[in-house]
Amino acid sequence: MPANSSFQQMLIPAILIFIIFHFLVFRPQKKEQQKKEEMKKNLKKKDKVVTAGGIHGTIVNVKEKTIVIRVDDNVKIEFDKASVSEVQT
Repeated sequence: MPANSSFQQMLIPAILIFIIFHFLVFRPQKKEQQKKEEMKKNLKKKDKVVTAGGIHGTIVNVKEKTIVIRVDDNVKIEFDKASVSEVQT
């Protein structure tokens, strides 16, 4: 019986640590990921965006997996939607 008791004493703190870790790390990370996915799904023309590489521009065309961004007069670059890090308002 003593081995079973020490196992339970070790198991309860491990479970508590996992629960705390879940609420402090995993859950906020998942919410942030869902928020970014929603943002990428709602990209539209004339949105001002910043890419993961730091390029600022305005969306001129939205395709299924890519977007075309105007970065200067007569300069357009096509990016994957996944490379958009933020939409500026």
